[in-house]
Amino acid sequence: MSPVTPASVQKLQTALHAKAKESPSFRFYALYDKVYRKDVLTYAYECCHANGGAAGVDGQRFEDIEAYGVERWLDELAQELKSRTYQPLPVRRVFIPKPDGKQRPLGVPAIRDRTAEMAAVLILEPIFERSAAGTVRLSARPQRAGRGESSPQADLCWPSRNC
Repeated sequence: MSPVTPASVQKLQTALHAKAKESPSFRFYALYDKVYRKDVLTYAYECCHANGGAAGVDGQRFEDIEAYGVERWLDELAQELKSRTYQPLPVRRVFIPKPDGKQRPLGVPAIRDRTAEMAAVLILEPIFERSAAGTVRLSARPQRAGRGESSPQADLCWPSRNC
């Protein structure tokens, strides 16, 4: 089940999207402080948890985070981001079998890195979505198939857009 976008995150995304759409030449200079907002990080974690996935190089699983305390874990991540001491961990490399017998490499980032990346996407996506219609393939946009219609396989963590 996909998490519901909190009203505060939706409001922030709507404001960023509206500003980017109304003023295409506007430069967003102060976005970093929005990445470590409590509501943004909480929603980013919920999206990562809904997507599931294996543990990264640190071996930390979602069950481990829940046992440690999600709020405490998010507070520590927010503090690292705020103090600008956050450093992403190396990506764990695993190989998955292909139908022809060969193996394909797959990188598995740590959950903390996935959460920080998702938080950044939640802030940046509404800004760049403004200009995506004419410059990016539709298949590269959230909830869009290659022909421009909604895709049922789209990641459910992306809030729908009425552009």
